[in-house]
Amino acid sequence: MGLFGFGKKKDKTDKTTKAEDEDVKAAKAANEAARADSELAQKTAAAALPEAASDYEGRGEERGPWDVNDENVPDYDEYLDLGAYYLPFLQHIELRIKASRATRAVLGSTTTYYNSSLEVEAYAAPKTMGLWEDWREDFLAANPNAKAVDGVFGTEILLPVEVSGGKKVLTRIVGVDGPRWMLRGIFSGNAASDPDSEETRKLNEFFSNIVVERGDEPLAPRDPIPMHQPVTPGERKAAAAAEEGETAGEGKEHLKDIPNRPDGPLSQDQQTEVKTTLSRGPMFSEVR
Repeated sequence: MGLFGFGKKKDKTDKTTKAEDEDVKAAKAANEAARADSELAQKTAAAALPEAASDYEGRGEERGPWDVNDENVPDYDEYLDLGAYYLPFLQHIELRIKASRATRAVLGSTTTYYNSSLEVEAYAAPKTMGLWEDWREDFLAANPNAKAVDGVFGTEILLPVEVSGGKKVLTRIVGVDGPRWMLRGIFSGNAASDPDSEETRKLNEFFSNIVVERGDEPLAPRDPIPMHQPVTPGERKAAAAAEEGETAGEGKEHLKDIPNRPDGPLSQDQQTEVKTTLSRGPMFSEVR
């Protein structure tokens, strides 16, 4: 009986010890997870877009859209190159390229993400001052239904637009000034009407991560910055590898033979059409 009783006591003690060990391990795992969540939250907070305001501060230092010459510009080697700007990676998007019907010159891009879309165009701006404020005031004066509001990119414009069937949808127009350029974005769908939508957050981040390359072309203020057909990271690497060992020119010499690339400023009154649809998988790899 004594041995039997001792055995029960030992078994109970072993179970208690094991349970305590498991509790310690669980506590350590919880602490590590909490630490990781805290570090992630700190990183996210540092890169997060600001709350709605009339001014957009920190461009080129804490957040974008970025210029290729910004000190803190993100690594855009894996971005899609459209000439005037580089588009970052985002899963589950469809990209349409806007082009002139007459010249086939690329004018801009529209990124669709679920029930929202973002149209992006880049314009030349004066050397000593921004373009967005003047453009915005002119636009508001010409469109009585438009109104200015505070947004994450500073003062933005809300504009109801009538679509087929007489239905009106809300668009949200933003502009950010950089060194001798202005990047304009037109949000529609949930990204224009619901500031708390996940689609709004994703497309806001997408716009802020764009990297602009103004180039050295002599352009008048408000001239669209010349663009070209999409060049994937793989295509850029292949072109660079093919040119290895040769004397490299300045700028984007490996893109000089891209068909229909304009040599100078683009006209702002050209008609546009959907030129290319790019379905995004893990990388920019297929143009369909």
